[in-house]
Amino acid sequence: MKVLLVAPPRKYWPFVSEQDNFLVPQALPYLGAILRDNGFEVRLLDCMPLKIGWKSLSKIITEYEPDIIGVGENHALYANEALKTCDLAKQINPRTICIVGGTHFSSLLEETLQNEAIDFIVRGEGEYTLLELVKRISSSNKNFEDIKGIAYKQNNKKIITSSRPLIDNLDELPFPAYDLLPMEKYGSSRFLYSPGGTTIHHSRGCVSKCKFCAWWLQMADEEIKNGEKILKPRWRTKSVDNTINEIEVLYKKYNKRCLVFVDASWNINADWNNEFSEKLIKRKFDLNWFAFLRLDYLLRDMKNGIFDKMVKAGLSHTCIGVERYENKWLSQSEKNFYSESKARECMEILNKRYPRIFKQVTFIVGVREEDENSMYRQIRFAKNLKVDYPAFHPLTPVPGTRLWDEALKNDWLETKDFSNFDWATPVMPSKFLSRQEISELIYQANREFVGFKWFIKGILSKGKYKRNMYIWWFLVVVRLFFDAIFNLLNPFRVKAYSNLRKPKWYDS
Repeated sequence: MKVLLVAPPRKYWPFVSEQDNFLVPQALPYLGAILRDNGFEVRLLDCMPLKIGWKSLSKIITEYEPDIIGVGENHALYANEALKTCDLAKQINPRTICIVGGTHFSSLLEETLQNEAIDFIVRGEGEYTLLELVKRISSSNKNFEDIKGIAYKQNNKKIITSSRPLIDNLDELPFPAYDLLPMEKYGSSRFLYSPGGTTIHHSRGCVSKCKFCAWWLQMADEEIKNGEKILKPRWRTKSVDNTINEIEVLYKKYNKRCLVFVDASWNINADWNNEFSEKLIKRKFDLNWFAFLRLDYLLRDMKNGIFDKMVKAGLSHTCIGVERYENKWLSQSEKNFYSESKARECMEILNKRYPRIFKQVTFIVGVREEDENSMYRQIRFAKNLKVDYPAFHPLTPVPGTRLWDEALKNDWLETKDFSNFDWATPVMPSKFLSRQEISELIYQANREFVGFKWFIKGILSKGKYKRNMYIWWFLVVVRLFFDAIFNLLNPFRVKAYSNLRKPKWYDS
């Protein structure tokens, strides 16, 4: 039984060009490891760093002749490419079993099963579900109803099995199969996550259930109450020693010097943060690392002294989802553990005590009540926080979120083409602004924030990592500005100035 797990060819995210970094898709080495450890022949194929286009992928599938192909998507953006991979596999060999997974397909079970190329959907956390499913496919027993966490078709009937409980102890998972990936191809950017960037995670899930966020959905606990499925946020972490051992392999075997933690919220547990930092400091690795940090816990750790240790251990880049200046909107979105005052306090401490850290903050624009005045107030708020880079993202309803349900119910969405769900292209208007107007205001926001003084301040930083990030963001913004100007002059322009870019080799 041969299994091919694929991250297919895709168009670039608007902020990434061919000269920038590609990072390890964390699902692949984890799924590959558990299949290989149980005796299956498995191949991992990440097409982007290898510059494998659709024609080349077709040739690889034809020559490898996999029995099973697996693809996934978490946040809608690359769902079309995942489905295209399955269609391609079926065209080459109709007997190939096609399995999809991830938050997107788990949230759209009925719609996904309508695609004739899809045989199974792995719902929720994937390792043990995929393993059990592959074992069953390879056996003579073709009854799948007792496998928890899947959806499939049988005799034109759609079957959704009961949910699989989340893994209690993440340390029991095998070491990720990085050796099945082209590790030398990752982290090759000169400026972004440099030098030698690679992803890693120590935790799964979240303790919150923000209305607009899909990150917590895949790793949530499920319970049935009065016939209705209820999702409850849950957070788990590997042990510190397990995480440190993984870092050591990435550092010594693969020469990775910049770690990009992709945890939804890296810093939830103060004791874990403290132990991790102390043990990493003792290893004396020459590391930079990036993390998505929750603001209120960041304040906690700055006040209890743990954040000092995190910085000493190599933390060089923080990304904080401040989102909005209005406390009312934060509360309505179930992010009421944030506030404008907390954001100001946190950034004041970061700027005063940790000047070498690159401070990236995300903001959500184009909310339902957004008008031109509120948009400019959001820009002023970002300026007052004195962040190194503010990422202004249009509010995007991702399938599975309560925002998605609300948008469908009220007919807010003006496009359901998931290739536009890139958090740079508005997909719905506000009450007072069109999608095009929101796009143009995002352009103005970047133009007002990023300028010559901003750039000079950044490249004069004493921290090399911070200087590199300023150079990278400057190049990104320049590229987006030129794209925006071109689209404004182009009579055939699309309604939004930021769209996915097709690599030259995409179709090759």
